[in-house]
Amino acid sequence: MRATAGMPVAGIAPTPEQHPGTADLVVRNAKVFTGDPGRPAAGAVAVRDGRILALGDDHDLAGLVGPATRVIDALGRRVVPGLNDSHLHVIRGGLNYVLELRWDGVRSLRRALVMLREQAGRTPKGQWIRVVGGWTPEQFAERRMPTVAELNAAAPDTPVFVLHLYQSALMNRAAVRAAGFTRDTPDPRGGQIVRGRDGEPTGVLLAAPGALVLYSTLARAPRLDEADRRTSTVHFLRELNRFGLTSALDAAGGFQNFPEDYATVVDLARTGELSLRISYYLFPQTAGQELADLRRWTQTVRPGDGDEWLRLAGAGENLTWAAADFENFAEPRPDLADDYEAEFEQAVRLLTENGWGFRLHATYDETIRRDLAVFEKLAAEGLFPAGNRWLFDHAETVRDDSLDRIAALGGSLSVQNRMSFQGGVFLDRYGAAAASRTPPVRAMLDRGLTVAAGTDATRVSSYNPWVALHWLVTGRTVGGTALRPPAELLDRQQALGLYTRGGARLTGEEDVKGVLREGCYADLAVLSQDYLTVPEEVIPDLESVLTVVGGRIVHAAAEYAGLEEAAPPVSPAWSPVAHFGGYARSDGAGQADAVAESVAESERHRAWRAARSGTGPAPRPAYPVDPCLSH
Repeated sequence: MRATAGMPVAGIAPTPEQHPGTADLVVRNAKVFTGDPGRPAAGAVAVRDGRILALGDDHDLAGLVGPATRVIDALGRRVVPGLNDSHLHVIRGGLNYVLELRWDGVRSLRRALVMLREQAGRTPKGQWIRVVGGWTPEQFAERRMPTVAELNAAAPDTPVFVLHLYQSALMNRAAVRAAGFTRDTPDPRGGQIVRGRDGEPTGVLLAAPGALVLYSTLARAPRLDEADRRTSTVHFLRELNRFGLTSALDAAGGFQNFPEDYATVVDLARTGELSLRISYYLFPQTAGQELADLRRWTQTVRPGDGDEWLRLAGAGENLTWAAADFENFAEPRPDLADDYEAEFEQAVRLLTENGWGFRLHATYDETIRRDLAVFEKLAAEGLFPAGNRWLFDHAETVRDDSLDRIAALGGSLSVQNRMSFQGGVFLDRYGAAAASRTPPVRAMLDRGLTVAAGTDATRVSSYNPWVALHWLVTGRTVGGTALRPPAELLDRQQALGLYTRGGARLTGEEDVKGVLREGCYADLAVLSQDYLTVPEEVIPDLESVLTVVGGRIVHAAAEYAGLEEAAPPVSPAWSPVAHFGGYARSDGAGQADAVAESVAESERHRAWRAARSGTGPAPRPAYPVDPCLSH
């Protein structure tokens, strides 16, 4: 019998010899939440050939243990079905992960700037330092953005690009030069290069309201070669496994070309090295060429192509660029073209006639209503949905009558916790009443709609699913602002269901994924603390100590460290991930001391400003003030 080194395995003894009925893996002494209403709890799980063989208590499963069975003692920990992020830019994120300095989970701006300074010392000439999403000023003790001056001081010679949600980006002087911005560079469509009194770029980019200026600037930075893109993807998937993720729906996105940018995950799937199951969508990249792209894809590939590890799901999250709204809540809702429906209808008709499902980026109800009118026109002709799966993504301001129309047409919804990071600016623009049900998850569920949860990582929200689950359960932003009343909140099991069964339903895999039941995929996570009972404020700090995908141990920590499948070293060696990892780990008292020092320094700075202005004590802002954008 192979058992965890140093782990107790009392209570289960191996059978004298291995036989076809024995398990490959048994997780025992556990508090198993199965997600299956027919059998919601168990004490042990047995796995064979990548699927759940049996559930029960230790005694029930004792006969399934043979000499070759690996037995893992969960030590009374909570076990849950593997999480499934229904809207994650996992393919694009994987190609760039090792190049990025992640501020996800960092609790003070002081610490973030120290990381930046350290990384500048090891980044080779010609490369950029990229902080690309997953953070908000609300998470910092100082409750503010960095300034361009601070970026220049931390990295005077190395280009630095810091993306702030879909709202703005900050660049130091070296990055402005590397990007080729001058006083003569025109503003791109829907964006602004902020300039000083002398007409020179200041290093601030604004999405006004579109994010093209942010993405196109980031695209000027050097790319990895194919070998490092492969290693980067492996490590990003392992980082997701760290939080108990075992599946994701890749929502494609800008600057993700098919088939070129999908080649890495295809190769990893071919060699059996994926540690996350991925269902992916195809997104036309060039305005004016969308219908040609969709037509070509419908003639060469089909939804369902692939296997249980990597499979094409359909088209989206954009079908035509003209039909896409923007989610920059710092700006007014964008007005879309009056006539976008004609081209949009052609795209939907083409997909439906060829048996393709799709997903649609739609932040605002005004967009959703116009899209629904197109669907209803096609439905009246008997052409929609024709058995194809389709869904709206985001839907922050969708109204109840639009939800009724979605239900009537057999649609689904994928919601994300973007309000965890953007809730403050939304509150400022639209008010507390609107923010209290944004998005209206409770109303969606009350109508019997299929709803799945995700993050929209990596450029807005963090990829940490427990931050998203905290949002669903508490309605609080990362900074602690309460936006949703109790009537709009989900209980913990409901929220977890959106992160497990919900995603499986979107891809038609609910019979094999999202629950722990005999015959289903052996995808599960042993949690660091019990999600179902810990205080609410602890939920974002949860991680998996053991993640199993298809019976394979792909992440192991704490007592289980060393049991996971080997991964190649992080490459290149100067990568921020090689030194800082991904999502920030708390280091206990040391981090607490640093946060306290940052708070004290921030208070002294506010007092200094108040004394100079002669206006008395300056109040702490209700929402972080970006000093680069407030003048």
